[in-house]
Amino acid sequence: MIRFFCLNVPQIRILFALLLAITIATPSHAQEPDVQKGKSLFNMNCAACHKLNKRAVGPALAGVSEKYDKEWLYSWIKNSMAMVKSGDAQAVAIYEEYNKSVMTAFPQLSNEDIDNIIAYTDYTPPAPAVVPGAVATQATGSSDANSTLLLSVLILVLVVLVVMLFLVTKTLRKLAIANGIEIEKLSSKSKRTPLWEAYVKNSFLVFATVIFLLFSSAYFAYGYLMQVGVDQGYMPVQPIHYSHKIHAGANEIDCKYCHSSARVSKHSGIPSLNVCMNCHMNIAEYNGEEDLEKGYTKAFYTNEIKKLYKAVGWDEENQKYTGETQPVKWVRIHNLPDFVYFNHAQHVDVAGIECQKCHGPVEEMEILYQYSPLTMGWCIDCHRETNVDLENNEYYEKIHAELSKKYGVEKLTIAQMGGLECGKCHY
Repeated sequence: MIRFFCLNVPQIRILFALLLAITIATPSHAQEPDVQKGKSLFNMNCAACHKLNKRAVGPALAGVSEKYDKEWLYSWIKNSMAMVKSGDAQAVAIYEEYNKSVMTAFPQLSNEDIDNIIAYTDYTPPAPAVVPGAVATQATGSSDANSTLLLSVLILVLVVLVVMLFLVTKTLRKLAIANGIEIEKLSSKSKRTPLWEAYVKNSFLVFATVIFLLFSSAYFAYGYLMQVGVDQGYMPVQPIHYSHKIHAGANEIDCKYCHSSARVSKHSGIPSLNVCMNCHMNIAEYNGEEDLEKGYTKAFYTNEIKKLYKAVGWDEENQKYTGETQPVKWVRIHNLPDFVYFNHAQHVDVAGIECQKCHGPVEEMEILYQYSPLTMGWCIDCHRETNVDLENNEYYEKIHAELSKKYGVEKLTIAQMGGLECGKCHY
């Protein structure tokens, strides 16, 4: 016989109380740490000073949970200096080892956040399953197939040409044998004047040919001479590969951060390597996109960073300068003649012209090249087409008002303000 039990109100309350107690007794941190969240937290808070497998400003953090107790790590991450001042042996040892560098405190991180970070530093990704021959097939299969197809087509064309040549020769030989007598008789009876002799005797043709050769030679000679000193498209190989596509494009670094003198000086200047080290002191490896077809791999870019370290004398392992430096012989790309005056500050700061106006889309250039011809005609055309920007520019206000009445226009171009005077650029 099955009995049905009904719970009264006091029994139901007791049951809910027991369930609530069990829920509270279950530790909140028993859940597995989230490696992906830990990666995000690491990149936001730790990556500026730490790397996983290499010493940087601070120690490498891979396997840090095996070196220190978790409760100690909670306290250290939230307030390291408090532990140093309290005399904690491990805290003082780290503080002394790293030249008494003060670690940023992170009181906003919860224990769960720190668990996620530790899980990320301990995480070892599984090795990818590699099928034998798969890599080779993917990398070289398409190129080998293309080469084989091209070679087959070339062999087929060669065979067709040989067969055609053989057939034509055989046909001509038969015709010569069949009509050899008639051809010999015809050639013996009539003697035609050679073409060159007829051309020489025609004085009009000779005169017209001479005039044509003179004019065409002058045209091509003038065109060639006008290209002297015009280096548009010049793309030299630099001693250290520097990708404007990565720095100005992907990372959106302002041109004037590196070429700071362009705002205040005649020259834009070549940035000091110390400017590069502002970022690359902590960026020792490239982790961006690759272009395998052109050979721009992660290993290639990382090797270029090593060249920078060698030039400035940076000890990557101990995070300090050795004093052993090497000069970098950069190859100049944009170079105006010595008799031409050009002021970057006048154009960049006063006129507010973007760098791309003259240098082209540098944010898309893997290797920098001279985009514009930089000829006098090119500069004059720009002065004729560009209006003077008078906003917040009291210097030009009075002269603009007077010249506007003179020319009968509302806006003045650079040319109307004297931008075509010889003395502006030649001195």
